[in-house]
Amino acid sequence: MSTSSQTQFRYTQTPSKVLHLRNLPWECTEEELVELCKPFGKIVNTKCNVGANRNQAFVEFVDLNQAISMVSYYASSSEPAQVRGKTVYIQYSNRHEIVNNKSPGDTPGNVLLVTIEGVEANDVTIETIHLVFSAFGFVHKIATFEKAAGFQALIQFTDAETASSARNALDGRSIPRYLLPGHVTSCHLRISYSAHTDLNIKFQSHRSRDYTNPYLPVNPTAMEGLMQVPVVGPDGKKQEPQSNVLLASIENMQYAVTVDVLHSVFSAFGTVQKIAIFEKNGGTQALIQYPDVTTAAVAKESLEGHCIYEGGYCKLHLSYSRHTDLNVKAYSDKSRDYTISDLSLLATQASAAMQAQPSAGQVPAWDPSLQARPSYGSVPGTVPGQAYQASAVPTYMNAAPPAGSSPLSQPGATSMRMPPPGGAPLLGQPPYYGQ
Repeated sequence: MSTSSQTQFRYTQTPSKVLHLRNLPWECTEEELVELCKPFGKIVNTKCNVGANRNQAFVEFVDLNQAISMVSYYASSSEPAQVRGKTVYIQYSNRHEIVNNKSPGDTPGNVLLVTIEGVEANDVTIETIHLVFSAFGFVHKIATFEKAAGFQALIQFTDAETASSARNALDGRSIPRYLLPGHVTSCHLRISYSAHTDLNIKFQSHRSRDYTNPYLPVNPTAMEGLMQVPVVGPDGKKQEPQSNVLLASIENMQYAVTVDVLHSVFSAFGTVQKIAIFEKNGGTQALIQYPDVTTAAVAKESLEGHCIYEGGYCKLHLSYSRHTDLNVKAYSDKSRDYTISDLSLLATQASAAMQAQPSAGQVPAWDPSLQARPSYGSVPGTVPGQAYQASAVPTYMNAAPPAGSSPLSQPGATSMRMPPPGGAPLLGQPPYYGQ
């Protein structure tokens, strides 16, 4: 950088025997700083590799006049101060001495605290972190987490020497772009030493990993980031890892969608074990658990893009969840466990359901015995046995459907018959998919 594009000195600052040097070469050493400054006086202290890019430093003269002498010389010289051919910019420091009291983050140890700037938690996997840091030695353990400072990781090495090598080489650097998602434009590492010496990793997951203990239990519901061999379909495109639990996102919710509604829809393809409904990002989502992956795959293939109600209402978008076994309450408006066999508990649930029993002419919302559901005949183009049971919880909105609404009213969007607004579906009229 030329002296014409940036002033080499700041004249408005109060003189100090401590000078601040900028634009130094990467990993500038103390010897190089002393060599630059010693013609003007005795250097009593230095602080190298300061700043995010490790290209700044402080030097402290024994006397104020020596610092002024150096600043004055280069201010009037036609030749700028240089280190390794780079122009160095000099200014008085706001500090009057260099204090080298090391903070806990500067005390060398075998565990590094890494702050990954410019990314979200899901942008950098634990495998990417392991790949980057294992280049400097065996990585024992990794734990990632999110704090106010951003996405961070604790990385444990065998000894402080190995950790120091990794810190010196990577602090201020960026993770290679080819290891990051396409939308990430910058990713800087800010590294300090941790006070920890041995991380306590309780199980292997996408958030924590112990590479020294192959027998450590695996948390299957938290292995979202586990390295998997990509599955390529017949069309050559990568397929998402399958699971026995489906994640359903429901859009255009003109009508209520309850646990009973979802159970009716998804049980057409096999036994539904558990359901949990929740709100996320302003929308309604649900987790539906089947006993095996095959059943879930069939349901996903059959229901993706379909609407629960005629007219394009409550459209389903399905993907596989990272969960394998949902932890839900036995009976509530938002969650249901259909695997419970405790008769006393079922009796309690049945009593709760009867207290909210719908008016005459409606079908009970939930049958504890799971045996009193009416059977329906198959309709052409319909999944056998798929029948909508009215929920005792919601009262549907008293809003008339759009004019001309029908299963065929929206090209490409198949749907199931919508119940009359404000009431239950008519008996003998199961929902169906339009052709």
